[in-house]
Order: sequence, then structure tokens, then C-alpha cells
Amino acid sequence: MDANCDRSGIPGDARAARGAPDIRPLDDAPETVEALSRLLIETVAAGGSVSFLHPLASETAARFWSGWLASAARGERVVLGAFVAGELAASVTLVLDCPPNQPHRAEIAKMMTATRHRGQGLGSALLARAEALAAERGRTLINLDTASEEGASVFYERNGYAFAGEIPDYALKPHGGLTGTRLYWKRL
Repeated sequence: MDANCDRSGIPGDARAARGAPDIRPLDDAPETVEALSRLLIETVAAGGSVSFLHPLASETAARFWSGWLASAARGERVVLGAFVAGELAASVTLVLDCPPNQPHRAEIAKMMTATRHRGQGLGSALLARAEALAAERGRTLINLDTASEEGASVFYERNGYAFAGEIPDYALKPHGGLTGTRLYWKRL
């Protein structure tokens, strides 16, 4: 299959022209690190609980993404990007590097959508692609967590994830104050 085509065989440019996002694994090119850093900074500024506090320095964001993309190059994770009109509009990471007794499992992390692209189905499309990649790699279970306050619980439940429980006071919110985290899982 052509690397620029999805399972339908439609090239990315043609998908984008008809309104479907172009979803693909991301590499560690400087422009990719820059685009992911902008998305992370915007997500944190908007209150997204993705392990960082506001204000987030661009150097910190770039260092983070450089590390995660290096991990992706080693096959430990897959960082996916959804592009709309050539712009990185959303991203999610599929973490594959699990402990030796959990080779059947993967994790979803850093689900982020630019505020101007929310509500367009990009998150669900990214999640579906990440799940397909996990299944292709023999993973049968995916887990994730999301903030209890202002998190994405409804989104994950709508996409078939089962609520497993909640841990109170798990992390600081980007603008201060503690929030719990809600744990979810899904069998593939």
C-alpha cells in the first residue's frame, strides 16, 4: 500500500480535499516538533490536563516532543497527527512500551485538538487509527486516563471506553488546583 494512502487507497491530499483529515504517524523533523509544541502550548493554555502547567515554555514543549518522537523512532510509541488543509490540527500518542508481563496492552496518551478544530471528529478519527495500529501489533487491550474536571470522559465513553475508576487529587490542573483522574479501558 502507498505510504501516503489510507486503507481506502485514497491519497492524503484527496482525503483532505473531500474534508476527511489526513492522519499519519509523525517523525522528528524540526517542523513537526514545532507544530506539536504549538499544539501542546495551546492545549495547556486552554486548560487541557496533559501533564504540563501554564504557562508552558516553547523550549520545554520542544524538549518533550523531541523525546517522545525519539521514543517513536525506537518503536516504543506511535505519535499520530491529524492534518486539516496541511495544518496539524490534532494529535494522539499510542504507547506500546509496556512492562514485559503486559505485551497485550497499549495506552492512549496526549490526545489534543486545536481549539478551532474541536467538534469536527478529529479526536474520534485519531482514536480509531490508534486502535487499528494497536490491533495490528497484537494488542488486545487499551487503557487511558483523563482529568476528572474538564476532562474528556464523555468523549472516551462515546468511543466505547469503559470507566474503571477514579483517583482523587491525582494532578495539578494547568492553571492550578488539584484534579482527580478517571481511568478507562477498551478491548480490541
